[in-house]
Amino acid sequence: MSCKPKINSDRLRALLDGINRFGAGGPGEGYNRPGFSDADMAVRDWFAGEMEKDGLAVTRDGANSVFGRFGDTGAPSVMVGSHLDTVVDGGAFDGSLGVAVALECVRAMKEAGIQPAVPVEVVATSEEEGRFGGMLGSQAMAGLVTPEWLANATDADGVLLADAMRAQGLDPEAVPGAVRPKGSVRAFLELHIEQGPVLEREGIAIGLPEGATGIVNLQVTLKGTANHSGTTPMDMRADAFAGLAEIATQIPGMIESAPSDIARITIGKVELLPNHPHTVPGEAVFSVIIRDASEAVMRGLQRLFYRATAAVAAKHGLTHEIEEKSFIPPVAFDAGLVDLLSEAAEGLGLLAKRMISGAGHDAQTMITLCPSAMIFVPSRNGISHAPEEYSEWSDIEKGAELMLAALLRLTA
Repeated sequence: MSCKPKINSDRLRALLDGINRFGAGGPGEGYNRPGFSDADMAVRDWFAGEMEKDGLAVTRDGANSVFGRFGDTGAPSVMVGSHLDTVVDGGAFDGSLGVAVALECVRAMKEAGIQPAVPVEVVATSEEEGRFGGMLGSQAMAGLVTPEWLANATDADGVLLADAMRAQGLDPEAVPGAVRPKGSVRAFLELHIEQGPVLEREGIAIGLPEGATGIVNLQVTLKGTANHSGTTPMDMRADAFAGLAEIATQIPGMIESAPSDIARITIGKVELLPNHPHTVPGEAVFSVIIRDASEAVMRGLQRLFYRATAAVAAKHGLTHEIEEKSFIPPVAFDAGLVDLLSEAAEGLGLLAKRMISGAGHDAQTMITLCPSAMIFVPSRNGISHAPEEYSEWSDIEKGAELMLAALLRLTA
């Protein structure tokens, strides 16, 4: 070792800026790299090129996750990274920051002349944001992708995952081959923005999630009768939107009944047909996302939602269908890794808060393959999945230094 490894803040910022040249300037001035879009494919090519310039052994798997290995090519690795895809009009930090920090840590190690005894594997996972209802890259590595799901997964516009992959020259039948053998990855670490207001509100630079909430992704269809808005009496309508609205007003009561203070139910995407100002809506299709740290609470809320939907549909003369698009169970992160991160933070003089992640992340899928843990840095005003998403650079530097310290311990 020629010198003590240290994060190069300017180099890290330039790397993050390079990632965010792809998909920039959407309709809301956010970043647009949905999974398997042209921008998503292009940023993966660019990032792979950056890792090749650093002398890493670069590979891709059947799900189109990109890897750069530093160290022994045959030994079990410590994997570090996050995702490069975004939601539509997303922010500059969600996922991308974790990928950039992972590569910067390797660059700092190489610059200091460190050859790790345990190889480090930088990863940019594919399709984490759930365009098709899951976290494809990490689920594929963990062996959680079933042939049925792979064949039937669609996005909100009805595009099949398999078709989206084929349109980019990828073979969906290669996805099952992405599974990693047990023991091939010793640990997985992911740095991410908090995407919530807690750390900023409490003035704490580092969050250490002890677990992550699960996610139930539902698609609800209410069907009534499209009719003229001027000639159809109010008491003779089968108004799909009226049913949707009444269901939405019952969500706070469902949450209040749950034995949890972190349960969430969200209606995030709605489509009305025929969606015309002078027509009573005959159909409403909408998404429902249920989250909690307890699977029992999640399933209980799901049952409440099903009962409420059935009752409201009957009241308004509607038919209803509810499809469970995906289910990601809540998880506890590896206690030993969380303790290691806590000790490393203390060694750097950083105050760290143990907490629960309210968002889904690759780390909660990877826990089924190997010990996994996360580092959070604060989000300004708690905003994420929006162009206003921002994290202070001083906080980012602290998180990156903590990741580097953890990797040095795990790969020595």
